[in-house]
Amino acid sequence: MLRVEMLSTGDEVLHGQIVDTNSAWLANYLFEQGLPMTSRETVGDSLDALVAVLEERSHIADVLIVNGGLGPTTDDLSALAAAKACAVELVEDAGWIETMQAFFNERGRPMAESNRKQAQIPANAELLDNPVGTACGFSVKLNRCQIFFTPGVPSEFKVMVEQQIVPRLHKQFPALEAPLCLRLTTFGRGESDLATELDKLELPEGVVMGYRSSSPIIELKVTGPRSQEAAMHKAFERVREVAGESTIFEGLGSLPDRLAERLLAQDLRLAVSESFTGGLLNWRLQSAGVPLVNGELLPQGEEASPEKSLECLLARAQNLAEITGAQLALAVGALSGEQLSLALHTPSGTCGLTIRYTATRHGLALRQETMAMVAMDMLRRYLNGWEPVADYPWLDRVAKV
Repeated sequence: MLRVEMLSTGDEVLHGQIVDTNSAWLANYLFEQGLPMTSRETVGDSLDALVAVLEERSHIADVLIVNGGLGPTTDDLSALAAAKACAVELVEDAGWIETMQAFFNERGRPMAESNRKQAQIPANAELLDNPVGTACGFSVKLNRCQIFFTPGVPSEFKVMVEQQIVPRLHKQFPALEAPLCLRLTTFGRGESDLATELDKLELPEGVVMGYRSSSPIIELKVTGPRSQEAAMHKAFERVREVAGESTIFEGLGSLPDRLAERLLAQDLRLAVSESFTGGLLNWRLQSAGVPLVNGELLPQGEEASPEKSLECLLARAQNLAEITGAQLALAVGALSGEQLSLALHTPSGTCGLTIRYTATRHGLALRQETMAMVAMDMLRRYLNGWEPVADYPWLDRVAKV
């Protein structure tokens, strides 16, 4: 089995001062390319530590992708560490100096002398192009390992992986094939509840059942070799059956994306009124291209008494639809004590629910995200021709209309 590893560099990554989004993106991208990552590690801005880890991993990994440390400042040490590990000198690549100079000329800016450092690579290295930045990448062979050095800027890193590194790996290892991954995303049921039924699923050889919980949604995945495709699809039918109405979409994407597709196809417009979710619902829908009309964002204050809040919210949703001319209107009320109401107005009527929200162990952002999902799920269920108000086992529902 090919052993592919990643090494992230930089004190800011090691100490958690920035989130290492590059490693998460790379792991997923390599998996889709049939090059699943075996392990990943982080090291700070220490020349000795960098040299030591390069030497160590070069005896273990077949491929190592090093991210970061190619900038123009003194704490960017990856090129020097690579040269020391390979026992060669750093050399300045004249062609990359010209590339950088052209980069700055096009932008009407002088190139600082410190940028010349970004053209210094080990004498035994192959240069990797960077069409969107000033730091070239490079690759060296050390012991059994092919090591690729990449810039830390996400946009530059991704382009280099896609255009420079993965094509070289496919050429070097032509027999590698991307695995087949069948996936669906659920909302409304807990991971343990789903696993109770799905862990009994009999799967073909080499096929695994996976769960990815990213509250408030859970992704279910059946992954395996393409030679098992027919058997995997058969097993996935059982996954669909278990997930049932909690399946909000299959494949990649998001619920707002799917709602946008369906609303546009049916020429339906939506108005949104928010209080507790603070504009999050509108932002999610607008970002996905949902056909929205004028809505409203209300302050989070005390509404009517809990007994009357749902009645008021139902009227608000209906009134908003009438004022805006939208066929559909979603409304999320304010948190009143421990109770919160949501409402959906449709051409066939107005419905809603009130819940008792006592999940104080969760932060505000997660609670807002969850309530935005409940609102979007009401809309999804309506578009499916189902009862819009679902019974969520983990929500304490106190009223329903």
